Amino acid sequence: MSPSRKQLYQAAEEFCTAFASKKSVDDILSYFSTTYEVSAIEYGEPILAPFLGESFVGPSGLRQYFELIGSLLSYDDATFSEYVVDCEALKVSVKGRAKFTWLSTKQSWDETFTYTLDFDEVMKVVRYQVWADSGAAYLARKGKLV
Repeated sequence: MSPSRKQLYQAAEEFCTAFASKKSVDDILSYFSTTYEVSAIEYGEPILAPFLGESFVGPSGLRQYFELIGSLLSYDDATFSEYVVDCEALKVSVKGRAKFTWLSTKQSWDETFTYTLDFDEVMKVVRYQVWADSGAAYLARKGKLV
């Protein structure tokens, strides 16, 4: 039997809440499937930021992605809204907002981003996709954000 809309929504909300409350990498990884091959990708040109455009695959790839992000960026005031649930595809897309800071330059920007989360039948994330403002990240990284 397929998961219900409510189950998918709750699983996505729990994942997003863990991110918003700055849970540890281990806590975030606990939301991912151990049954299927898992992956994370943040879309964009790799020249803009080292975590863009590469698919991080498997538990070690996920850990590498989240640790890389944590070594380069911090964030505050993360909120999530507008959850779109697809029960047939076992996917949830959600809009997020947060204030990000590139750690080495201390430059910050307010950003709206989107996650698409693919789930397995036991409500664990299989595929984590992010669309964000890679231009702002690049400018902050270079210390040229106005």
